[in-house]
Amino acid sequence: MPSKKNVQDAHISTQLRNLHGALITIISVFNRPDRDEAMIEEAGISLDRALFPLLVLVERLGPIAVGELAGRVGRDYSTVSKQVAKLEALGLVSRQAGATDRRVTEASITPKGKVMTDALDAARERFGRALFADWAPGEMDELVRLLQKFAHDIDALK
Repeated sequence: MPSKKNVQDAHISTQLRNLHGALITIISVFNRPDRDEAMIEEAGISLDRALFPLLVLVERLGPIAVGELAGRVGRDYSTVSKQVAKLEALGLVSRQAGATDRRVTEASITPKGKVMTDALDAARERFGRALFADWAPGEMDELVRLLQKFAHDIDALK
C-alpha cells in the first residue's frame, strides 16, 4: 500500500526546522548585551544598554504606546514605563497621551533622541558593510526582500 506521506511535507519540515534554528541564532546574537554595547561604543554615544532597544523602537515605530513597546521587547509594562521615563529625563523621548485613547501613554522621539539614533544608524551601517563585504552582488538584496516578505507575513498572523 502506498504511503500517504508527501515528500514535500518532509522537506518543508526540515526547512522550517532549519529556519527556526537560523532565527534563534540571529535573535540570540541581537540580544547579546555585548553586541548592544559594541553598537553604542561604535556610535560614540553614552546610553545605558537597557535603554538602547527602547530608544530605537520609539524612533522607528513612534509614537508608540508604552504597553506595545513593552510587548515588543518582551518586558513588563512597569519596567518599560520606568525605562521610558529615564529616556524622557535624558531628553531623548517625550511622553504624551495617546492620539486615539487619552488613557494610553505614547512615546515619541525628540530631536536629541533622533541625533542619537542617527549615530546608531551610522554605526549599524559600518557593521553591516563589514558583515556583507564578501557577499556576492544581489545576495543582500535577495535577503532583504525575503526577510521583508517573511516579516510582513508573520506579522499578519497576529
